[in-house]
Amino acid sequence: MGELTVEHSEDQKFESKNLETLEPVICEDKNSEKADKCTPQLDSQCTPTVFLEDVGEVNDFLEKGCSLFGCSHYRRRCRIRAPCCNEIYDCRHCHNEAKNSINVDQKDRHDMPRHEVSQVICSLCGTEQQVQQFCINCGVCMGKYFCATCKLFDDDISKKQYHCSGCGICRIGGSENFFHCYKCGCCYSISLQNSHPCIEGAMHHDCPVCFEYLFDSRNDVTVMPCGHTIHQHCLKEMRDHYQYACPLCSKSVCDMSKVWEKFDLEIAATPMPEPYQNKMVWILCNDCGKTSQVQFHVVAQKCLNCKSYNTRQTRG
Repeated sequence: MGELTVEHSEDQKFESKNLETLEPVICEDKNSEKADKCTPQLDSQCTPTVFLEDVGEVNDFLEKGCSLFGCSHYRRRCRIRAPCCNEIYDCRHCHNEAKNSINVDQKDRHDMPRHEVSQVICSLCGTEQQVQQFCINCGVCMGKYFCATCKLFDDDISKKQYHCSGCGICRIGGSENFFHCYKCGCCYSISLQNSHPCIEGAMHHDCPVCFEYLFDSRNDVTVMPCGHTIHQHCLKEMRDHYQYACPLCSKSVCDMSKVWEKFDLEIAATPMPEPYQNKMVWILCNDCGKTSQVQFHVVAQKCLNCKSYNTRQTRG
């Protein structure tokens, strides 16, 4: 099994700045009145320009409000204006939850197009501005992690966010721990790089249990041996209810060899009545896909090829 979490290079115009590594830009006009101010000045690239002797104070200022603002989804120091309805929300998830509520008329329900966000509002000074990492008015960093492509701000960099050009969105977990499978169309754990069965667009569909779209789901997703994907908690719920077959293709989702041994003992201990002892039926194995003719039994029919009992009768 492989797990991945959805969250959300210079080629992608992706920029991530960490305040701990911020280096000062020395202002040539040290004798001006600005030299006495601790508020950073912003250049045309919206990068703080500070005086060398005030680096500590400026970094303290840039940390102002860190982790004090945001919502249940992200810690950030800005809010976003939704391009779809022109309303202001803490993040796109807050917008989507509000606009897809059961209390909203069905024809008015919609999701926010994240890549179309163009305006943000600083949580500290309230200035509305174009999407950028640093506020043009007060200079505060609105998110330690910032992606200009996804318009994503987040002060919690322990998530190890990274932007995947193949997916076109930001994910968490560290780029060194994941690879992008272009056939499946998603990022998978590096442990699955040479072992997972590829299925075209495996992540671009709904979870077969809860029907949430998997590609940008915020819940952990796992890859079953057959290659189909499902929420990890949905798979666990299936197992809790003794369901061990993929809901899409019916292949076993785990090693069932020990269970098949118990079936052997059960069948050996349950002889069929005399009229059925020589009855033969054709079966299809859900695990290996082979057909075979076997002796009928009321408990189960065993595949002659792979010895699995995950079979179905096709004809008598």
